[in-house]
Amino acid sequence: MYRIYKQILIVTICSIMAISCGIYSFTGSSIPIGVETFQVNYFENSAGGKPGSTIEPGLDRDFTIALQDLIVNQTSLNLVNEGGDIIYSGDIVEYSVTPMAATAEIKAAQNRLTMAVMVSYENILNEDDNIEKRFSFYYDFPGNLQVYDIKDVALEEIFERITQDILNETLAKW
Repeated sequence: MYRIYKQILIVTICSIMAISCGIYSFTGSSIPIGVETFQVNYFENSAGGKPGSTIEPGLDRDFTIALQDLIVNQTSLNLVNEGGDIIYSGDIVEYSVTPMAATAEIKAAQNRLTMAVMVSYENILNEDDNIEKRFSFYYDFPGNLQVYDIKDVALEEIFERITQDILNETLAKW
């Protein structure tokens, strides 16, 4: 008799755990009601016109793809080219390298690569969710290296942080 109760208890606990996992997502994203599709418009790189910023070829394309990939991988939304229920658009407004620390020889001991993006989020089904916000992140690297030496690793980290912050702000509401 005890054995039957034990088996029923185990099955019940496993069932509750399986059902409760369907309620929450591990990413923390909370898809607004009725939203099934999203679109990410091409993020133009307008950083070159700002003092201290430079143009990085392909940065706009790579960032747009990184944001699309993150949303596809962390939500159940379908990516569309037009007519999305939610729309991400914006510009890369800063891409710059600045010295952070100097040596006794007045050379940079450490540099910082900073990228900033102005994002417009539009929920077609609920205008109260719409936001426009600036997101930025940076990557510090030794002064004896050039941006070219660290670009791939730096952009991967910067993209990961900025895109996750965008997702958290727009869908997870953190």
